[in-house]
Amino acid sequence: MYTSRITGVGAYVPENVVTNDQLSKLMDTNDAWIQERTGIKERRHIKKGDGNNTSVMGVKAATIALERANLKPVDIDMIVFATLSPDMYFPGGGVQVQEMMGMRTIPALDVRNQCSGFVYALSVADQFVKTGMYKHVLVIGSENHSGGLDFTTRGRGVSVIFGDGAGAVVVSRNEDGKGGILSTHLHSEGKHKDELALQGPSTNYWVPQIIAENPTEDIPYYPYMNGTFVFKHAIVRFSEVIKEGLKANNLSVEDIDMLIPHQANLRISQFVQHKFRLPDDKVFNNIQKYGNTTAASIPIALTEAWEKGKIKEGDLVVLAAFGSGFTWGSVIIRW
Repeated sequence: MYTSRITGVGAYVPENVVTNDQLSKLMDTNDAWIQERTGIKERRHIKKGDGNNTSVMGVKAATIALERANLKPVDIDMIVFATLSPDMYFPGGGVQVQEMMGMRTIPALDVRNQCSGFVYALSVADQFVKTGMYKHVLVIGSENHSGGLDFTTRGRGVSVIFGDGAGAVVVSRNEDGKGGILSTHLHSEGKHKDELALQGPSTNYWVPQIIAENPTEDIPYYPYMNGTFVFKHAIVRFSEVIKEGLKANNLSVEDIDMLIPHQANLRISQFVQHKFRLPDDKVFNNIQKYGNTTAASIPIALTEAWEKGKIKEGDLVVLAAFGSGFTWGSVIIRW
């Protein structure tokens, strides 16, 4: 068995900044209301004509990650692409990245675990590298939320939260055996699947039926979230899965140098931080600037923290996520 490590990180967000005040012109909301409930001040949205979509943003983030890993597209053995907002119903974003980056005929796997997508994708990459099957795996989280949100007062509880963007990492065989990804921990609880979901279009509820029923209130092709219910479960599962990862490696909370939680809601991150009594310099949040970018949120935050020098060689880095499904997970890394 080998060990794996992250050898390159990269992120991309669209240039178009959308502030809370701008959203208040589209729906009955205001800056104070949004910041109080989510901590978000602004987010990025794809702008028509800017050339971006989910796969393109993934390529832009991946290009940076490969450069930092001193690798070329031809060196990548596999792509694991996490998203809930693919450009097409099928095929997935992974094969589009493979084609756009001129890679070999390598496998491309799409992961559909929403807010936990990047953690799940990173775990998949880790297993392929550890078993010796592949040497370099490209992991991408990318989301185009703005293309499918309800920007009216009816949808404000969800639409003010989400933003667009992409993040990527290269997971490589750890040649010197020092540090790397120590362990990953994944869970799900499907009985709560309807508390955070998008019901259609789907093969169970396809376009003709949606048009025929012409719903006016509970529109199934916009996301639904039971915010209070999700919040209560998130703070419990975040804490559990972080403790699980630490225990598996005989580590304690005091050993954490940097916690990077999925950027779902600043209040969730602050609750977890307070529970573990972590100082501000050991928790990284950037939801204030980018909103919740779902599968992209952890790699964007990880990249930004690394770029700011907040993650150094030898640091213990903990990633944790919770989201639709419900699914959740953690990754323990010795950088």
